Amino acid sequence: MIRHTMRDVARLAGVSVATVSAVINGTAIVSAGRAQRVREAMEALDYYPDQVARSLKVGRTDVIGMLVPDITNIFFPLVIRGVEDAARAHGYSVILCDSEEDPEEERRHLNTLFSRRVDGVLIACSDPSAAYDSLMRRRFPIVFVDRIPRGLTHNGISTDNVDAGARATNHLIELGHERIALITGQLGLSSHLGRLEGFRNAMQARGLPIREEYLRLGDMQIESGRRLGLELLGLNPRPTAIISSNNRMLLGLMRSLAETCIPCPAGMSVVGFDDFAWTEHFSPALTVIAQPAYETGKAAFGMLLARMQAGDNEQKDQPELRLLPAELRVRGSTAPPEGPARDQLTRSTAISISSQ
Repeated sequence: MIRHTMRDVARLAGVSVATVSAVINGTAIVSAGRAQRVREAMEALDYYPDQVARSLKVGRTDVIGMLVPDITNIFFPLVIRGVEDAARAHGYSVILCDSEEDPEEERRHLNTLFSRRVDGVLIACSDPSAAYDSLMRRRFPIVFVDRIPRGLTHNGISTDNVDAGARATNHLIELGHERIALITGQLGLSSHLGRLEGFRNAMQARGLPIREEYLRLGDMQIESGRRLGLELLGLNPRPTAIISSNNRMLLGLMRSLAETCIPCPAGMSVVGFDDFAWTEHFSPALTVIAQPAYETGKAAFGMLLARMQAGDNEQKDQPELRLLPAELRVRGSTAPPEGPARDQLTRSTAISISSQ
């Protein structure tokens, strides 16, 4: 395979090597005619600039790395799209890595990204117990996305999960539910720990008991949601409403309701996390807490860009932990529980109709 050089491009275009370099790097003004000849010569020779050599010369690659724990989780593709759109607008490319929720795979990917001299890294961590202090001590631009390591007070952006958990719980309480269950993922992950905290805060603020048997820990997979749903539905008394803090476990929970022939919301109200096409087209359409996934991605790149542009000055070390608000989207999967609360709602509706 013949590897053409910048000199070959210059010879074919009838210009100097300096002119070719100026067209490629945008370092000087070149007439439209000459620039067009250079681009046509590059295409004819199938020539691409040596980005490794360029990065060594200018001290940057214009490439960032992004490490997510599970690309098949439908939350992360929207985050990635936000990152890529923002990165493209600023002339950056993105190398995407999937750790598959494996801490060892995460470390391997990070080493690969560092060896490729990316300018910065966005990471949604897979290991809640890992010490990320060594990464921060590198003085390398890193921003944590969605999942914030324990004890980290800067370089992170996430949904305000405490508020989100409280919103989901308060919605059910306002409908009249008192026996509310929560299916959550790993409590070492900041997202799920925050949602549990929000749930506890809302229940305690209303003076409602938090039943330990109503708190179930899953592995963020569909089958886990199904199994935990069946366990909750088999309790006596069983809860009248269930919150699933993970979108996959939400699918398993809905399956458990179908298997036990418990109607939703007449027999069980359900609130999930994350809003996608299937949540609205479910039967019934699902009430969810919608996270600002795309906005999180855009904001995460913006935070990383500021770190990369700061270089070695003090701004690079200024703490910044940004929490974005989630939105409660009420649909058909939540209603007052059977009993006095539902009867009261029915009477109120009848009075309202008769008075019109």
